[in-house]
Amino acid sequence: MRQIWILIFLILFLLADLVNATEQTQTEAASMAKEKAEILEKKVSDNDSETPPKPAEIITKHQVRAVDPSGEEPLEDVITCLARSIYWEANRTDDAEMEAIASVVMNRLGHEGFPSTICKIVKQGQEQGACQFSWWCDGRLDDAQEEEAYSRAKEISRKALNQQLQDPTDGAMYFHNRKVTPDWSSEYIKTAKIGEHIFYKPADGKAK
Repeated sequence: MRQIWILIFLILFLLADLVNATEQTQTEAASMAKEKAEILEKKVSDNDSETPPKPAEIITKHQVRAVDPSGEEPLEDVITCLARSIYWEANRTDDAEMEAIASVVMNRLGHEGFPSTICKIVKQGQEQGACQFSWWCDGRLDDAQEEEAYSRAKEISRKALNQQLQDPTDGAMYFHNRKVTPDWSSEYIKTAKIGEHIFYKPADGKAK
């Protein structure tokens, strides 16, 4: 009987050790992804995006999946800020619309007139007030609530940062839902209609 209990104890000990190792691996993967994202973000912000990322700088699928797995982490790192903006602005629709939203954020990055980091871009403006992205100032909870859609948003973020995403908006830096026609839309060049959104870029290349 004693030997059975010893065997059970050893099994439980090994299982606990395996769980801890897995958690540590996930933590390390998330940390690596965030570090790489900062490097890739800076390259775009410094207008060095013509130079492809080095293999060691590429964010892997495994690494991006480890970032904010519950969709509830604070918006403090590049991937979470970009993925959450894609998730909410594209209404969790098809990948084409999500890729278009990602492209708008990336097109703003490093462009004169916009902040130099992705988190500052998606948070530009005030909570409970006028802001650039409606989800950020609607007063609602910003946590991602649909695992499959948020997973796709993170994967699209990964491709965007890795410069592996083709821009379907033709350089757009603005967009709005088809159901509305904001006053500012007449000031810009319409570049694309994708899903429920219409996309625009400045006529003279200058952001406002």
